[in-house]
Amino acid sequence: MITVSESAKSSALKFMQKEQLPEGTFIRVGVEGGGCSGLSYKLEFDSVLREGDQQFEDKGIKLVVDKKSFLYLVGMELDYSGGLNGKGFVFINPNASRTCGCGESFSV
Repeated sequence: MITVSESAKSSALKFMQKEQLPEGTFIRVGVEGGGCSGLSYKLEFDSVLREGDQQFEDKGIKLVVDKKSFLYLVGMELDYSGGLNGKGFVFINPNASRTCGCGESFSV
């Protein structure tokens, strides 16, 4: 399961409304090779399910993860930070053994 913090929920809903995204739009979370720690997070709005996608809903936010990425993201919480060090979604991943300083890549 992947969970969403209250701040991530609020921010995601604001972005969806601002972009006037259609009903049925969800957040697609994934992992790809790259970044300074070996694996990078991907985050985008989508409305098309693919074969093998895992679907979750937390606090009214729909999340979709492809099968391969799910292995790296199970138990993760999606958060949002608007602090002085930058704004954006933050990945709290219990599977990561090391993360980079910016929090956009990790290794297991």
